[in-house]
Amino acid sequence: MRFAEDKLTRNSYYTASAPRPASYPPLAGEAEADVCVVGGGIAGLSAALDLRARGYSVVLLEAREVGWGASGRNGGQALVGLACEMTTIEQQLGREAAGRVWAMTVEAIDQIHERRLAHGIACDWQAGALAVAVNERKTRELHAACERLARDYGYDRVQPLARAELPLHIASPRYAGGAYDRFSGHLHPLKYTLGLARAAAAASVRIHEGSAVLRYDAGAQPVVHTAGGCVRCRHLMLAGNVYLNSLAPESARRIMPVGTFIAASAPLGRARAEALLPTRAAVADTQFVLDYFRLSADDRLLFGGRVSYSTVVPPDLPLAMRRRMLHVFPQLADVGVDYWWGGYVDITMNRAPDFGRLAPNVYYLQGFSGHGLALTGLAGRLVAEAIAGAAERFDLFAQLKHRDFPGGRWLRTPALVLAMAWYRLRDALR
Repeated sequence: MRFAEDKLTRNSYYTASAPRPASYPPLAGEAEADVCVVGGGIAGLSAALDLRARGYSVVLLEAREVGWGASGRNGGQALVGLACEMTTIEQQLGREAAGRVWAMTVEAIDQIHERRLAHGIACDWQAGALAVAVNERKTRELHAACERLARDYGYDRVQPLARAELPLHIASPRYAGGAYDRFSGHLHPLKYTLGLARAAAAASVRIHEGSAVLRYDAGAQPVVHTAGGCVRCRHLMLAGNVYLNSLAPESARRIMPVGTFIAASAPLGRARAEALLPTRAAVADTQFVLDYFRLSADDRLLFGGRVSYSTVVPPDLPLAMRRRMLHVFPQLADVGVDYWWGGYVDITMNRAPDFGRLAPNVYYLQGFSGHGLALTGLAGRLVAEAIAGAAERFDLFAQLKHRDFPGGRWLRTPALVLAMAWYRLRDALR
């Protein structure tokens, strides 16, 4: 059974610091559109904006509220690259095609700036991202990865850091080395998502909240059914990830819901916050089961470091999150936790994104594997391009092969729990 996301969402710092505008009405009766988008997160809203710019009529259906899922609850780190290593892409598509994929992940960051500036979205953007390693061997691996990015992909915006250089960016005894990316950064994800929704509504996208899709009828003109009505369309885009449930079982077998959790400290004050992270960079370590953290605009430490592969909330979540925070920053022993929240991300077996078609006019986007804040927006643009007849970039991602999680519907979660126990052990031993 999945954990009570409603309760965790209510205790979100993002929800508390990003007041919602008036809600969008549920779908009532029949509607028609060129494109029906299912999912009111960054991917769906991004696609809707680009489709309207191309002259398509769009209806967007969201089961709960815009930004209720991962788009409004994530760690806020907008990073180049994918959740998987680029070697995973090279092995399937070759070096030249992998280079095009990498370039699109860089474009995804540019798209965030394009959106926030064009639509006046105040989302607390802060440039800079720091990867950190917990020992010397992992530091060498991290630095070698930086060299490969510069040599093979022309990405020279990352500065390798030795242990002695880390205090320029982070005041923690835990790490042996790092790498600073001046191009990536972080933002308030719910403010950004709500800003996209406002822009889409202003562009005449018809947004309907509280409109869970029950089923759709495939065909030349798909019909999408909710409890309150239906949408007839020429193209259908599914961007609900793990929340689509049985709507698309053939693609759902290739993703696994993983619970992720974040805590927000009490306000630290500007001086104390920047003593921890002088450049205010977003930080993530290189462990398989990683810690990631950043400063909010009001100088809280937002710390993510617990996951649930069993879909059970860790016991005493605030205390558990605070212990992890103190493991990185023992100097915060006197600081409490004001907020804690969680939700699901969808992972694939190889951590590469899974984009494709269930029919010639039915598109899906999933498998961002915890690395989707920037890429989801770009993915929405790729669907819009494909619908408009320029599918080359979408089809490049669609060429990636994915495997079903073993064990079927009932056994795949226990199997994943066992696998993750092995990766935790490997992190500890390496």
